[in-house]
Amino acid sequence: MNDEGGVRDRLVAAGVDLVLSEGQAAVSLREIARRAGVSHGAPRRYFPTHVDLLSAIAREGFDDLTARVEQTLRDVDPDPRTRLVALARTYLDFAATHRGMFELMFRHDLLDSGRLRLRETSLPLFAVLADLVAQVRRPTDAPAPVLAGVLWANLHGIAQLWAWGSLPLATGALDDEALLRAALDAHLGPTLD
Repeated sequence: MNDEGGVRDRLVAAGVDLVLSEGQAAVSLREIARRAGVSHGAPRRYFPTHVDLLSAIAREGFDDLTARVEQTLRDVDPDPRTRLVALARTYLDFAATHRGMFELMFRHDLLDSGRLRLRETSLPLFAVLADLVAQVRRPTDAPAPVLAGVLWANLHGIAQLWAWGSLPLATGALDDEALLRAALDAHLGPTLD
């Protein structure tokens, strides 16, 4: 790899590390440059705007989440409901263990900016979710993508509200497993044991 690509990659890696260790609010061009061992002006050569750099960092988060989902789905039973539970569990676990990255990945300004086609990076994950929902859903007037969108919004809400401490306080739950199961049952119907 040439030095130009190496510096760009080091900047993104330093940004990822910063987001994971200190959260998205800590991300500054100056701090990323310091951690990457380059001049404070170097990030501007590779990322004309702060949004460009944040988008590159968020893309790494989507790549990581996608790899985790793909691995999870390779490792579980082929039953669509089992796969859907595993995908949802992976999503909530990623949100809990990669809080700063999770928040950065879904920032509207980044997704809406069109930088690095970031929105398109998340769409394949949504397609997997929608496909599983289509296989599992109970009869409803809502098309599978709409139902998948509502389920995703519910999962995202669980992740956010759990991280903020609101759900544990309101529900008394010690973990998010009962909430995950209730969300799936509410949107897809209860499992038939």
